[in-house]
Amino acid sequence: MAHDIHHLDPAYLDFWRERHLCTLTTLRPDGTPHVVPVGATFDPETGTARVISSGVSRKVRNVLAAGEAGQRVALCQVDRARWATLEGRAVVRQDAASVADAERRYTERYRRPRENPERVVIEIAVDRALGRA
Repeated sequence: MAHDIHHLDPAYLDFWRERHLCTLTTLRPDGTPHVVPVGATFDPETGTARVISSGVSRKVRNVLAAGEAGQRVALCQVDRARWATLEGRAVVRQDAASVADAERRYTERYRRPRENPERVVIEIAVDRALGRA
């Protein structure tokens, strides 16, 4: 079921605050999907989802390979019959302020991430929300 990104159901938003692992789907340069488990956060006020990662990871390289405009991606989480997918355009942020903000959000949802001097943030401008929470 599709949802208006600006008027998401409270149960759907609550589901994104619970501690669940997600999958992030990016596209490799050859167009094939690359799906990996990730921790992710979603800020419904700005419509932004974030995934912290090492700057050398395949998912980061996939997004970077798409160029300045970024790449369409899907972020999904499942818990039995509840599921939620956020779709949008992803870009990679490497500046210290963006990384620190994403780490703070990750810590709130999961736990403090391990130290990683090569950390970057995959930032997704969400324009479509699907699911049933």
